[in-house]
Amino acid sequence: MDSYIDIRIRPDAEMRENVLLNKVYTKLHKALFDLQALDIGVSFPETKVMLGTLIRVHSNQARLEKLMALSWLGGLSGYCACSDIKIVPEHALHRRVSRWRPNMSQSHLRRLIKRGSISEHEIKAYKAKMFAEQMTTLPYLEMESTSNKNHHRRYIQMTDVQDSSLVGDFDYFGLSKAATIPWF
Repeated sequence: MDSYIDIRIRPDAEMRENVLLNKVYTKLHKALFDLQALDIGVSFPETKVMLGTLIRVHSNQARLEKLMALSWLGGLSGYCACSDIKIVPEHALHRRVSRWRPNMSQSHLRRLIKRGSISEHEIKAYKAKMFAEQMTTLPYLEMESTSNKNHHRRYIQMTDVQDSSLVGDFDYFGLSKAATIPWF
């Protein structure tokens, strides 16, 4: 992870920031899947309450060149400014950027009820805990499945910054529970 590309989204009156970010990230996910890329990580350096307008894509120079050769942005390229491939600053810190999922869900509750492994009283307690858990303040992307068109939120969590990097694989969303990306 010695190189990176910054992708700055440029929303306008037709395309709001969050909608555009979701569309660009979905296209990036498809490109990472096409490349079978387990060595490309993603970060959102401007994250505050929302993820911001900057997606930073991390890997080595050769891999980033292959990614950009796909012209994966397609029609969204007019809404984005992509930097050239740059070298990560020498004294960059590191952090993990991963997906956070609530432990409790409506589908899990349905399975518990169907199996008969939860009582009426426990159902109410489960729903209360589930509601409390889903009140997270983590930023998220709104993703649409290409196969069934269902929408789901992909919550993004980041660990504290650290001095050393951790090597590991990334998923096809550029996220990892084990590997770190340079943070600067």
